[in-house]
Amino acid sequence: MGYYDDHYEQYRQIQKRKRSGWFVSALVGAVLGAFLVVISIPALSRWDVLPYDIVPKENGQAPNRETAKTPSVQQNVSVDVTSQVTSAIDKVSDAVVGIVNIQEASFWSQEGEAGVGSGVIYKKENGKAFIVTNHHVVENASQLEVSLKDGKRVPAKLLGSDMLMDLAVLEIDAKHVKKVAEFGNSDTVKPGEPVIAIGNPLGLQFAGSVTQGIISGTNRTVEVDFDQDGAPDWNAEVLQTDAAINPGNSGGALVNIEGQVIGINSMKIAQEEVEGIGFAIPINTAIPIISDLEKYGQVRRPYMGVELRSLSDIPSYHLQATLHLPKNVTEGAAIIEVVPMSPAAQAGLKQFDVIVALDDHKIRNVLDLRKYLYTKKSIGDEMKVTFYRDGEKRTVTMKLARESF
Repeated sequence: MGYYDDHYEQYRQIQKRKRSGWFVSALVGAVLGAFLVVISIPALSRWDVLPYDIVPKENGQAPNRETAKTPSVQQNVSVDVTSQVTSAIDKVSDAVVGIVNIQEASFWSQEGEAGVGSGVIYKKENGKAFIVTNHHVVENASQLEVSLKDGKRVPAKLLGSDMLMDLAVLEIDAKHVKKVAEFGNSDTVKPGEPVIAIGNPLGLQFAGSVTQGIISGTNRTVEVDFDQDGAPDWNAEVLQTDAAINPGNSGGALVNIEGQVIGINSMKIAQEEVEGIGFAIPINTAIPIISDLEKYGQVRRPYMGVELRSLSDIPSYHLQATLHLPKNVTEGAAIIEVVPMSPAAQAGLKQFDVIVALDDHKIRNVLDLRKYLYTKKSIGDEMKVTFYRDGEKRTVTMKLARESF
């Protein structure tokens, strides 16, 4: 048995030395591996190999300029955006006011508030302050009041209102006004640009409410039916935004990140299944209308002196039997009546003439004619009119005048 004991003891010593060798080898390998990782990670981070940044600190000191570059930029961007938004709001919010429409209900009842909208103070001059709002905000008012930022309500005078552009201008005593809004340039706005809507959604209870969004689209066209007869009377060109615009926001300001007014909030698609689609009148389009309303109490537009109806609204029987049109003429604007001594009368146009072009611009319907006349022509301009009379195509030139009210 002694022989086997000696050999067994030798075997145990050999295995013990092997295990010790493996342990030492593993320990050395782990230390070398950790050392290589510590050395290589900063280099890999600088080469943008790693999906994250390493910002080492030494002795509690701030990270060096190179490794701190990315986190510093990210933090500044966040702070700058927030600062710009709040600065923009501070710049214009005092100039956004409430407009209170007061109407007489009946002979026996007292006057009451028919509705509340928003407005923007845009100018102070000669002791007066001027406010732009929407036509539908002030429509049918017997009295108007302006609710200021501090809640004070002062009487306002309506200088002029225009249904077509849905704009109106009011006047109040300048002593109540400390700040006026600055107009921006709506022609330069781009989709995705951040914007802020300021107004009084749902009334004065939420006066001065601010919503933020982006420009969703420019040069949008929205059909407007003024007389609610199912046929559009005007194509409004508007800015589209996803900033929340609710009842009471009408007439308020759509503001860019610089705090400049780039639009007057006007419409919202009021359908349950539609969200985040609001519209504003571009300020560049509004400025000449505002100027006319302030100076003249109305918008001075070129005038033809005709009552029109689109061919699409006329029974097909009358296209040939009454208007005597060639069968291939299916679009245009038929003259129903000519005002005596008007530009149309002086040019020789008559009842049942059918206008198909103005200055060689094709006219498909009354909407096309009105749009071309009001956006492309001015009072005193000459305009070529192409029309059909008794099946014959003719052309005359008329000089546009200003409509007298």
